[in-house]
Amino acid sequence: MQVRWIAGESAFANSYIFGNILVDAGVMPMAVAPYKETIDTIILTHCHFDHTARVKEIAHMCKAKVGIHKNDARGLIEDTRSLSMHFGARSPGIVPDIVLSDGDIIGDLVVIHTPGHTPGSICLFSEKDKVLFSGDTVFADGYFGRYDFPGGSRTELAHSLERLSVLDVEGLYAGHGEPVDKGGSRCIAAAQGLMKSGYG
Repeated sequence: MQVRWIAGESAFANSYIFGNILVDAGVMPMAVAPYKETIDTIILTHCHFDHTARVKEIAHMCKAKVGIHKNDARGLIEDTRSLSMHFGARSPGIVPDIVLSDGDIIGDLVVIHTPGHTPGSICLFSEKDKVLFSGDTVFADGYFGRYDFPGGSRTELAHSLERLSVLDVEGLYAGHGEPVDKGGSRCIAAAQGLMKSGYG
């Protein structure tokens, strides 16, 4: 299945369309509007504002349900958890329609709970397509996400990278930067090696 990349602007995160699912919602609604008839579900990889800023408007426009991991659900209403004040804004102020847990299946994607960046960070994996939507857990340039925000943990992030390292990933679609269509597992291995080296 094809992945459509909608690049994030400035500090805001990338969004991706995979079938009927929109991954993350920090982009402007007008960037999503051409696909509004296709999208019926929005999955947020975590609660930080750069990934959730326009979720309320996009969900309304697409008539879509919103899902987020149970450990990050409060970040949709709590400014401290969402870091929205760093953007001079407030949290989206919504309650999710779908509260996710590790192992849940949404369409063709499996939810993998990958705490470390936030307590409820998730990745979404399609084994069939060898595609991983990694949020801010790991990036295509071989780096991993920050763990110095509230609820972050280096130990948990290291464990999350270990979980991801066993997957057969070609396409790696992260929250920031350019994605890659090939060699995603090598990017994860590089981030894991960086973590083990003591970087950060």
